Amino acid sequence: MTQIPTTTRQIVLASRPRGAPTADNFRLETVELPQLADGQVLVRNVVMSVDPYMRGRMNDVKSYVAPFEIDAPLDGGAVGAVIASRSDDVAVGQHVLHGLGWREHAVLPAKSVRVVDTDAAPASTYLGVLGLTGLTAYVGLTAVAGMREGDTVFVSGAAGAVGQAAGQIAKALGAGRVVGSAGSADKVARVVELGFDAAFSYRDGPVAEGLASVAPDGIDVYFDNVGGEHLEAAIGALSTFGRVAMCGAISQYNSTEPPAAPRNLALAIGKGLTLRGFIVGQYPELVAEYHSRAPRWLAEGRLVADETFRDGLDAAPQAFMDLLDGANTGKMLLRL
Repeated sequence: MTQIPTTTRQIVLASRPRGAPTADNFRLETVELPQLADGQVLVRNVVMSVDPYMRGRMNDVKSYVAPFEIDAPLDGGAVGAVIASRSDDVAVGQHVLHGLGWREHAVLPAKSVRVVDTDAAPASTYLGVLGLTGLTAYVGLTAVAGMREGDTVFVSGAAGAVGQAAGQIAKALGAGRVVGSAGSADKVARVVELGFDAAFSYRDGPVAEGLASVAPDGIDVYFDNVGGEHLEAAIGALSTFGRVAMCGAISQYNSTEPPAAPRNLALAIGKGLTLRGFIVGQYPELVAEYHSRAPRWLAEGRLVADETFRDGLDAAPQAFMDLLDGANTGKMLLRL
């Protein structure tokens, strides 16, 4: 019989970073676990995700999601095993997906968790291509960019979790050509292995030159994970009535000064471009649609997910900082 813990460890925000986060911005604490109330479950987390959007939540600014609070635990996606339950809907032994990562145990309302089948796919997959990562890529390509069969699609940050998914899903949806950018020769080679038609390293020279080398005839859709110079290059390469799905801007998350690029935004006028930002939660109607297609793509080998693992809750702050520096290929995850 599993012994029910009375305490757990969690990572809290010790201070707000200016520029790149440091270890001093985080603190590891041991805290008491509350008694379960009716309708609640106690989950032992087995894997958690660190994601670029969390950097924005470390700032005390108004955004689409509330900022992390000083001296309070961070949160994010996690999958864990239910070790105690006061709910008729979620049983002990089941694995659940939920939003209280950055801690080893979590007490949650049963209605806020989603039971997942870890026999059908590893727990980590539900944080990646079978979770918000894959859904984000799908929403950006379909609902936001309106990708059509035959389109040439450019994905920045192509070796990251969303970037890998976006390129592969674009191919599955019938894109004529998919190209990407990444931060090293090894990452470029990897995304080509995953089915991208071509890719380039943005460290080898101006992004506009790299993009022209892999898409000499221009692009129809740009899936933007990076912003800055990448967005500027894409605006220059987009065809008339081209579309941009603005998913992220990791190049400037740690910036302390406003970015200069894109300096060619006026081109959007004559080209009739559409640049649309989005948050995956704005498209709940696509969740079931994606979950009906993704398992098949996964089974057919058309959707492959790389994962970069670190071990133990103590490693979470460094894993997050490494993620922002591009140390990951695919999803950055913590095994707990």
